[in-house]
Amino acid sequence: MIQHTVLFVCIHNSARSQMAEAFLNHYDSKSLVAESAGLEAGKLNPRVVKVMQEVGIDISHKSTQEAFDLFKKGRLFQAVITVCDEASAEGCPIFPGVIRRLGWSFPDPSSFTGTEEEILENTRKVRDQIKEAVLAFINEAKHMEYWHKQKADA
Repeated sequence: MIQHTVLFVCIHNSARSQMAEAFLNHYDSKSLVAESAGLEAGKLNPRVVKVMQEVGIDISHKSTQEAFDLFKKGRLFQAVITVCDEASAEGCPIFPGVIRRLGWSFPDPSSFTGTEEEILENTRKVRDQIKEAVLAFINEAKHMEYWHKQKADA
């Protein structure tokens, strides 16, 4: 089976991209393999670690990395998916060989305010939105024509 590589990118690789990577690798590590990176490396958000543990996925061991470092290493990805706002996504390097570039917009958990429980609840909402988007992507990507069609569109 061909394994397609996917890179999720957000601002600091501290929350949204980490969740997306974890969900994709959790739900389909046979045909897809995911990594994540930030426009700059940040610090893993402890609230994101907590809400991911609530759904049985431990990302506490993950470190953050910069997308440009992966680019400089010559890493190739068939899909690059930004999970931050469009303006921030503009700073993402263009990776050679990318068949598909997508932009998914999710609120940044590091910007949430309120009580600890309110912040966690908003982080859970983002987690669930990312999970839904990843599952839809997996479902779409299982069809071989998905990869061929997108290459022609690139």
